[in-house]
Amino acid sequence: MRRIVMFFMLVSTADYCQAAELTIGNFSAGDLTGWSDKTFSGKTEYSKVTDGEKKVLKAHSRNSASGLVKKIVLDLKQYPLLRWSWKVEHTLKHEDVTKKAGDDFAARVYVIFPRTFFWRMRTISYVWAHKMPKGSSTPSPYTSNAIIVAVESGDEKAGQWISEERNIFEDYRKVFGEDPPPIGGIAIMTDTDDTKDEVNAWYGDISVAGPSSP
Repeated sequence: MRRIVMFFMLVSTADYCQAAELTIGNFSAGDLTGWSDKTFSGKTEYSKVTDGEKKVLKAHSRNSASGLVKKIVLDLKQYPLLRWSWKVEHTLKHEDVTKKAGDDFAARVYVIFPRTFFWRMRTISYVWAHKMPKGSSTPSPYTSNAIIVAVESGDEKAGQWISEERNIFEDYRKVFGEDPPPIGGIAIMTDTDDTKDEVNAWYGDISVAGPSSP
């Protein structure tokens, strides 16, 4: 819960943005403008690297949990689609989302929904899981206001770049049973503080788009 609260504090004063299509994380240009570091338990190292011909953001976590968050307010009726790419070295064998001691993932992309009171804030965390079946979702062991969605699962695709797209608007309606408020920020995190593991992950560009965007 502490991680979610701290993300809220970082996004609560975000500026409202409007555009036809929006790049949130322009990592391929080596641009981290607007991204802030937040450390929870030890520091995950984030660095700009070249992977093959791609410029990307690399995360290295060893018994640590820290993330990068970008404040931005978006209306999901205009920007329902979240797109990103990622790669993991391997998944975390001791992951177990039924316990706080197992709430770690090799890679996460958070969508943060601030509310008037921080304890009512909600998040959707898109993860590359080890045990959670692909396509499944579950509340965080810390709070039911944070939902974890397994976009990828297992090591079959480990070491490969995978492109993802999620309809945040529809995902929010499915897991919370109502239309979403504007989002207040996007965050990424590779964390191993609970499982005491070590892992590398890589993040490509992150963007949002309208429902008819190619």
